[in-house]
Amino acid sequence: MGKDKVRIGIIGAGRIGKIHADNLLRNPHAEIVGISDLFAGPELEAWASSRGIPVVTTNSSELISMPNVDAVLICSSTDTHVPLIEQAAQAGKHIFCEKPVSMDLAQTQAAVAAVQKAGVKLQIGFNRRFDHNFRRIRAHVQDGTIGDPHIIKITSRDPSPPPAEYIRVSGGIFMDMMIHDFDMARYLSGSEVEEVYAQGNVLINPVFAEHGDVDTAIVTMTFANGAIGVIDNSRQAVYGYDQRVEVFGSKGSAAAANDHPNTAEISTAAGLMRDKPLHFFLERYNEAYVQETALFIDAIIHDTPVIVDGHDAVQAERIALAAKMSMERGRPVKLSEVPGVSLESQTATP
Repeated sequence: MGKDKVRIGIIGAGRIGKIHADNLLRNPHAEIVGISDLFAGPELEAWASSRGIPVVTTNSSELISMPNVDAVLICSSTDTHVPLIEQAAQAGKHIFCEKPVSMDLAQTQAAVAAVQKAGVKLQIGFNRRFDHNFRRIRAHVQDGTIGDPHIIKITSRDPSPPPAEYIRVSGGIFMDMMIHDFDMARYLSGSEVEEVYAQGNVLINPVFAEHGDVDTAIVTMTFANGAIGVIDNSRQAVYGYDQRVEVFGSKGSAAAANDHPNTAEISTAAGLMRDKPLHFFLERYNEAYVQETALFIDAIIHDTPVIVDGHDAVQAERIALAAKMSMERGRPVKLSEVPGVSLESQTATP
């Protein structure tokens, strides 16, 4: 690897894989040497050619084994993550992997153990940690501006439900959607979740019930530092993508509202009007996607810890599993009831 450039292979050329590719192409410290996708064909070859990406293959193993690949971005389907992480770790490649690592906690832990054994870096795609608003709140919590955290409130509501074929394989609202918020709760509070109580219902579309899922959920949490928290999720907010957080503490509070296309507010006799929030996650967290891969590259070049690592992946999955258990059993569930080994974190302070 060059002193100031990381050579990247991207596995999975869906929407998120292409977004990461376009972001990295603008990074002077990154070079994309290849991209793989099971369905790679003329369309992907044309796309890659237009961006100067020399290698397009259907074989991810070919990409991982290339000697001029320093790191891989795993953007393929969740069921492929664990074997790809293990293969890349054995090949000595640094790894960026989209969330969740898997739907099975034991498999996730095995993947993280393989990474630790190989001594390579693993960053997980919890992109919200890189959002400018949320990072500022985290900074105010860390520096004591708002005192000791007492209440953490997180709202996350999608503008529209995913298609039925996605719901079937999503892993459920806690593992697919709220897992971002579980990670955010740990990140903003600076503490581990000790207990959760989850409630959910199907209020939007009966297709969720057909797949044993819910479309509306609330989870309350207790943290090791004594704080309490609440997360609310909905698969459909008719007014747009709703992403808000607040940390209330002994000396004040820090909150982030929705991002809007503009700050214009129109006042007439009919009422007050302004644009809806930014449409969905690609628009709302566009800069966060840029930052997460940029800081992954930076961690490799300078050999520093990544900001969100395998330990964070395991903890978020444990909370998601505890929430699912809680809803099924109709009672609070302690994280200690969820099997799992506490793995040492290599997370950097942002």
